[in-house]
Amino acid sequence: MIQAATASVWHTSLFGDDALAALFSEKALLERFGAFEMALTRALGAHGLVDAGMADTAIAAMQSFEPDANAIRRAMETDGVPVPAYVRQLKAAAGDAAGAIHAGATSQDLIDTATAMALRDAGTLLAGRIEAVLSALRDLDARYGSHRLTGRTRMQAALPIGVCDRLSAWSTPVTGSLDRLARVRDDAAQLQFGGPVGLGPETLGEAGPAVAGAMAAELGLRLPARPWHTDRSAFVAFGNWLSMVTGAVGKIGQDVALMAQQGIDEIELSSGGTSSAMPHKHNPVVAEKLVTLARYNAVQIGGLHQAMVHEQERSGSAWMLEWMILPPMVEATGRALTDADELLRLVTRIGAAV
Repeated sequence: MIQAATASVWHTSLFGDDALAALFSEKALLERFGAFEMALTRALGAHGLVDAGMADTAIAAMQSFEPDANAIRRAMETDGVPVPAYVRQLKAAAGDAAGAIHAGATSQDLIDTATAMALRDAGTLLAGRIEAVLSALRDLDARYGSHRLTGRTRMQAALPIGVCDRLSAWSTPVTGSLDRLARVRDDAAQLQFGGPVGLGPETLGEAGPAVAGAMAAELGLRLPARPWHTDRSAFVAFGNWLSMVTGAVGKIGQDVALMAQQGIDEIELSSGGTSSAMPHKHNPVVAEKLVTLARYNAVQIGGLHQAMVHEQERSGSAWMLEWMILPPMVEATGRALTDADELLRLVTRIGAAV
């Protein structure tokens, strides 16, 4: 979902999520770079590490600064990261106040912090969508919970169960994912301020920790005990959580697709996909997509764990791999939750009344 899927309007209509994709857009990341640099300059001035007047001048320049995104893209082909070109442009815009910009920071600090802010905001959006899915499940339980179904184990008819039992099996892991969200979101939403080799704010001297604390407070992030240039566990945990969410709603999709089969007819949907050759068919497309998105995210977990292996004080390759994997996983999760809510609200019957 990083090139072919986003380039095709067909794929985007099936798997895309505009609101979540926007959080990881070039525009959003550059805006967060600016927020990081302004927070740093403001803290440097407040704690006497740069002249207060120079800091004010630099902040004023940054507030009106419009980065040349095309130039940053071109430079990134050589630098591998967007920050060097961005900082050069920012310092040029600040003129004589350039010395108040980027002191003690490095490229990874900006990118990791910008990503942490994106994950924090994504978590808030995803929480609302999980609540919507749970609301739809509660509504189904109120309408059809007393109906009966044939329970099935290993794809074979087993014993009768209540629709409420099937719905409980659907809702419990979704509820569990919501319960775990606050922890993984808060862990991921942390300031990165490691400096050139990950030694952290101490490179700024005695005032360094206070500078980092002020930056974290301004950006709405947690201040970690130490920099995490090579410790990607919080981001990997967020990715694991994303896969658990899509797995939970993927199970719903798989069950609905099986329940909707002709001859079983344990569920009715108000609409379905059409066939080019067989007009009698009503394909459970939304249910099928939930299975696809769950399997997509599950496949990404191995790659995300590979991105944990950083060499020495900073990796280029492992870090880039993380960029390729984590944002599309967020988008896939958002779309899966929207689709799950839609699917559940298409249900017009489950099971049979007793």
